[in-house]
Amino acid sequence: MRRLLAVLIAMMLTLTAFSALADTLRVGMECGYAPYNWQQTEATEFTAPIADNNGYADGYDVQIALRIAQALGMDLEVVKTDWDGLIPSLNAGNIDLIIAGMSPTAERKMTIDFTDNYYQSELVVVVRADGAYANAASLGDLSGAVICAQLNTFHDTVIDQIEGVVHDTPRETFPAMIVALNAGAIDGYVAERPGAEADVMANPGLTYIQFAEGQGFEASEDDTAIAIGLAYGSPYKDAINEALAGISEDERVQIMLDATGRQPLVAE
Repeated sequence: MRRLLAVLIAMMLTLTAFSALADTLRVGMECGYAPYNWQQTEATEFTAPIADNNGYADGYDVQIALRIAQALGMDLEVVKTDWDGLIPSLNAGNIDLIIAGMSPTAERKMTIDFTDNYYQSELVVVVRADGAYANAASLGDLSGAVICAQLNTFHDTVIDQIEGVVHDTPRETFPAMIVALNAGAIDGYVAERPGAEADVMANPGLTYIQFAEGQGFEASEDDTAIAIGLAYGSPYKDAINEALAGISEDERVQIMLDATGRQPLVAE
């Protein structure tokens, strides 16, 4: 009897898993990291609904998520989640995927799995356009600067590559770093180029330093790449990689450019 019960339970779990594959795809993201993802009040052809929320999500990540959901034959539901809560939420089964501008770092690979990359970026430093470091061209030019990064990101780990830097306390969000920079509390913060471009478009008083080859941060390809996070053994991985392979590099760049143009801070 016990053996039969165990078999029945296993069958029920299997059926549940297959049922989930044909239902709703729950994707976690911050909804506050333009142009990768943001929240807005109006629905458009580019948005997806946010679970338990009256708002909608848009951005580069959302466009990728929509393509993935379509490839899987599922409806997309965005689950707004704080950055630090994304991996715990995934491992707890509260979301199916993380599509949130997340890099597949070696440390993260110890706890979750990743798909193939869906974007490749580079590290820059956002500074005030009228500040002392606006014309910096190398890490050496930032000696003595007060620099920070977002909390619990690899961005914070590269700051000490700047000789003589004042490594300031990491902030929880990019808006918090923008406020600190505009207030003069810091001289700059580390970001990926698409995010920096969005921040500069929304804040004309800022600019960003794009280093010449060999003059910037040293980082592995995994650190500067963006991939989709999923649980080990996820049934979605192969299908997602197949869907990603169908998006050309030129198309990915165009999706990012379009998202940067739509991001709400630009319109304000």
